[in-house]
Amino acid sequence: MLAAALIFGLALGVAATVFGYSNTNTVTIGFSVYHLRGVPLWSVAIVPVVLVIAAGTLYHWWNGLHHFTEHMRHRRRVKELEAEVTSLKARLDSLLEMPDQSGVATPATAATTVEPVVEPAPEPAPEEPVVVASNGDDSKAARKGRKRLTEPETETVAVAADSSSETEPRAETPPGA
Repeated sequence: MLAAALIFGLALGVAATVFGYSNTNTVTIGFSVYHLRGVPLWSVAIVPVVLVIAAGTLYHWWNGLHHFTEHMRHRRRVKELEAEVTSLKARLDSLLEMPDQSGVATPATAATTVEPVVEPAPEPAPEEPVVVASNGDDSKAARKGRKRLTEPETETVAVAADSSSETEPRAETPPGA
């Protein structure tokens, strides 16, 4: 890409030189009340092109400088945040009494060996019967497999605060019954 730009610039320079030597006549340039007399014809075409190229180059350099300074600012901020994360990890490890994550063994931890604590496996819970939910299947075969395993338990629903009128406990019906 850079080589193509260089070749294009060289071709443009050669074309401008040839145009300048071929058009040596002088012209009068007028704009409203301002008049320039005896201006070479080649300068009428070449000077605006040179000014636009120079302005574009300066803008490109300034924009590149801006991106570079933003990149350096972000890079500095990333380093600050990495240092903050490292300090927060160290503080969290010290609060949780975790070993150091730096990979360097401290003399106190290198000399002692820690035996792993083996906990007994929890006893398996007794198996409960699996209740199959139906999605509106009204066939007799689907209903035939369901049966009530336990009687409904009674539970006190509400108790009056002044004990003048007591409510009797009612039986709670299991869902799906």
